[in-house]
Amino acid sequence: MGLDEGDDKAGRGAGGRRSPRLRQRVAWMYYVEEMTQNAIAEALGIGRITVVRLLAEARSMHEVRISLSREIAGLAGLEIELQKRFGVGEAVVAPLSEAQGDGRAVIAAAAGEVVTRLLRPDMKIGLGWGETLSRMLGFLEEKVVPRLSVVSLLGGVMRARAANPAECAWQFSRAYMADCFMLAAPAIVDSRETRRALIERCGLKEVFDLAQALDAVVVGVGGDNSFFAARNYGLISEAEIAELKASGAIGNLIYNFFDADGCLVDHSVNARVMSIPIDSLRKATARIMVAGGADKPAAIVAACRLLRPTTLVTDEATARAMIAAPA
Repeated sequence: MGLDEGDDKAGRGAGGRRSPRLRQRVAWMYYVEEMTQNAIAEALGIGRITVVRLLAEARSMHEVRISLSREIAGLAGLEIELQKRFGVGEAVVAPLSEAQGDGRAVIAAAAGEVVTRLLRPDMKIGLGWGETLSRMLGFLEEKVVPRLSVVSLLGGVMRARAANPAECAWQFSRAYMADCFMLAAPAIVDSRETRRALIERCGLKEVFDLAQALDAVVVGVGGDNSFFAARNYGLISEAEIAELKASGAIGNLIYNFFDADGCLVDHSVNARVMSIPIDSLRKATARIMVAGGADKPAAIVAACRLLRPTTLVTDEATARAMIAAPA
């Protein structure tokens, strides 16, 4: 029995239900004292996954209520404008209390609601990775989803620090006790021959085949800062960053680098990325794009052209910047 499983059972009372006292204490520490999930887990001697589940349970039981302190009619106008201008079926704009604030937390909260609403039995859902998607895990509502399958859309990293965002699909699958199909390879390999060999001879073909019939995909968008994040992960070099930018790259979608027109640039990195192809993502019925930040408006606009998302989740400041950009 793993640590989180043991913690989960320890937090349950008679009949297998979680202790209301523990659940309410976790909610208080998270929402009122603004402690991180890791800090709560350490303070209470439980696993982080248990913290995530208890927070989701508190929300689903209406023990936590979030009220907006500002008029949200303007947000509806932004959502309609995003839908009209970029051909998005649904735009979800999360409010920001400060225009220059960090939108990742509010985007993650809104995305958690969208994804929870989307899940259904027998679904095959593909997940990208990144910090905002990792934060989204804390806002998923726990519910039973029979025969759910989760597919990681991108390989991993060999070097991580405080957190490994490449674990997003795995942590998502654990929250719902779902089957998880991982791309057990680096996110970017040394050659297209290596990529081909890993797919054809090292067992990854099953994942790529499964990804041809995904019901939904959830991805982030990398902006200007993502070039240097990829370098810090040891995925690309400074020289490759310069080459990508010279080719017109302004951002990436699961490390497929694209230009301002939403076209993949002609560079070897795009031939070496261990990701599910963009063409496969576009086949999914539901395509959820979760992104925001000061360095990303132009990249998100281009990514909309590339992926044609059915749902865009972003923050208020990013939405305004996207709408203000030249058509």
